[in-house]
Amino acid sequence: MLNRVIFAGTPNFAKEHLQALIDNNIIPVAVYTQPDRKVGRGHKLCPSPVKELALLHNIPVFTPENFKDEEDIKIFESHNATIAVVVAYGVILPQRVIDAPQFGCINVHGSLLPKYRGAAPIQRSLLDGDKKTGVSIMKIVKALDAGAVYYTLELDILDTDTSETLFNKLATLGSKALIESLPLILNKEIEAKEQDESLVTYAKKLDKEEALIDFNDDAKTIERKIRGYNPWPIAYVKLKDTTYKVFKAKVLDEDSSCYKVGSIVRIDKSGIVVACLHQLIALEIIQAPGKGQVKAYDYARNKKDVFVEGTCFE
Repeated sequence: MLNRVIFAGTPNFAKEHLQALIDNNIIPVAVYTQPDRKVGRGHKLCPSPVKELALLHNIPVFTPENFKDEEDIKIFESHNATIAVVVAYGVILPQRVIDAPQFGCINVHGSLLPKYRGAAPIQRSLLDGDKKTGVSIMKIVKALDAGAVYYTLELDILDTDTSETLFNKLATLGSKALIESLPLILNKEIEAKEQDESLVTYAKKLDKEEALIDFNDDAKTIERKIRGYNPWPIAYVKLKDTTYKVFKAKVLDEDSSCYKVGSIVRIDKSGIVVACLHQLIALEIIQAPGKGQVKAYDYARNKKDVFVEGTCFE
């Protein structure tokens, strides 16, 4: 039955799952991914990571913009698939597509459902300070991430994790969960369990505006946000009409009550030390407009007229 699998996905996170199928000799009869997109300053059309991998292995690739065209649905149905595996595809599937494979469509979702349904489950788990995350293999239904769950695997969130490191870890964990669960699903050795609707939370899509650091938050929350917004949209601060991206920071075990929130307390080897609602935080790695990432201490030392003790970030 594993010789009639459809795979649908687009970014690198999905590519790792397709690679896992290929490595386990489960070659999809068809791969679906988003159409080539223009990227970079040259606006060159580039294929998705999933498309590149599929073509490398001579797997037929289909790139409908959506499934509003009847012909696209008929082509999907014509594959006579046993099951479709969907990972970060980014295209809404109509009911006919969901129902086309014998076992329907399953999704690898980057959270422990029913927590963090939605667009940014990996980032939100880090931003919210969770100690654990994981992946869920679920049935796809029309409602967002609401399908019954076949299989889960858990992962500890480390204090050093960024969204990027969590993405990488969960891509590996999701691939493992997929390979372990797929034969169990097709052999009817496991049953999907309905999600507890009373425990549902949603992980809304990230936007650039929310990545502005608010020093009225406590230092631990700010440090977590800096990791959570890395690699996108990247946390940032504003000082004297200039925006600085912040890539790394460290919470200092020092009371901030005698300082004005958002003020620069000092510049030392630990970085640019700023007062938060509780404790101090040292901004360690920053990036000025048009520049590369640098140690905050070195940069501020050469900009003494800008980074002045007592000056407040906006």
